[in-house]
Order: sequence, then C-alpha cells, then structure tokens
Amino acid sequence: MSLTEVFLWPGTKACERLGVDPEGENALIRWMVNTLVYLVISLVGVWIFAV
Repeated sequence: MSLTEVFLWPGTKACERLGVDPEGENALIRWMVNTLVYLVISLVGVWIFAV
C-alpha cells in the first residue's frame, strides 16, 4: 500500500460502502469525505496544541 492510498483510505472506504466507484465520475464523494476527515483531525490537533 502506497502513501497515497493511505491518505485516500477514508474516502475510498466510504465510497465502497455507498457502492460508488472511487476512481470513476463520483470521485468527488471520496474527495469530500477525505476533506471532512482531515479537517476534523486538523481542528482537533490545533485545539489540543493551541489551547
């Protein structure tokens, strides 16, 4: 498993669960899920280190 696949894993699993091809036209779903996951992780990290 490459580093790229590790970073895209949350969105890929979400697409598989929804029955959508993560590499096809609906790849924006994978992008959205990855954005939300890493946004939450980043905000929690900032909250922990800044407060």
